[in-house]
Amino acid sequence: MINTDICIIGAGPVGLFAVFEAGLLKMRCHLIDALPQVGGQLSEIYPQKPIYDIPGYPEVKAQELVDNLMDQIKPFNPTFTLGERVDHLAKQDDGSFIITTSDKTKVHAQVVVIAGGLGCFEPRKPVLENLELFEGKGVNYMVKNPETFRDKKVVIAGGGDSALDWTIYLANVSERVTLVHRNETFRGAPDSAAKVFDLANNGKIDLILSANLKEINGGEHLESLKLETKGKEEITLDVDYLIPLFGLSPKLGPIADWGLSIDKNAIEVDTKDYSTGVDRIYAIGDINTYEGKLKLILCGFHEAAIMMHSAFKYVYPDQKLSFKYTTVNGVNAF
Repeated sequence: MINTDICIIGAGPVGLFAVFEAGLLKMRCHLIDALPQVGGQLSEIYPQKPIYDIPGYPEVKAQELVDNLMDQIKPFNPTFTLGERVDHLAKQDDGSFIITTSDKTKVHAQVVVIAGGLGCFEPRKPVLENLELFEGKGVNYMVKNPETFRDKKVVIAGGGDSALDWTIYLANVSERVTLVHRNETFRGAPDSAAKVFDLANNGKIDLILSANLKEINGGEHLESLKLETKGKEEITLDVDYLIPLFGLSPKLGPIADWGLSIDKNAIEVDTKDYSTGVDRIYAIGDINTYEGKLKLILCGFHEAAIMMHSAFKYVYPDQKLSFKYTTVNGVNAF
């Protein structure tokens, strides 16, 4: 059991800034995110995208903003559970919560803050018979630990940046990497695509273009898969792991079953403190909705600051949120 004051669901920019606001009030935070790294959409989808509406930054790259937020919250020692989805929320007799993830990690917190952007990201899955039978048994939708694939036969399917980047990386880890893409050109960065073609030309990986996944087979674990080319030719590959990287779909997921007021896949909140109507549960950032809502990172930062001052009363019920301004040895201090 992980014990904390505030459990923040979502480790995107708004969730990370909420840690800073909580830290100023001496409240501890634990963050949970279904993605294997912090940063939410900024890190997963467009890390090199320039952002122009962050105060003090005429322009900042998405990943740079995430890195700066991590530096900002480092003094407050937040803890993280990454690559796991929140599946269950249980209210305790004292008003606190126990949060359980898809991997059965349990977090006990006084307050829950939903900062999940557009919701939890779920992988877009290929249409294959018996796919679910091999999930976690050879079919992986993200790379949590590259060492899992050391000296294994790995097939990566996809044509975006994630597929290209992991093909390049795992080429030096796995016994053999095969990249399968339904088209002849890639959607990812041209530099990454060039590196993949170089690896294929030098015999370091296998590259199969204009082909789709057709069938997967195995016993207790994935053993082989069948491809079909646009010319209807069938190709069978021996494989230990299949990693389909077809992108992510944002969904509310189990959060939709928590008794919150939902409007068009967003959580309705009170703009006084961004509370949800369920005691001790708040929602900030793109996942919430209210009259006049703007889906901007800047607005999420504002919501995080207001919300944490409201959450203080649940963490420190016997204290008032006030500061005494004094002078210590001639120096002004709180």
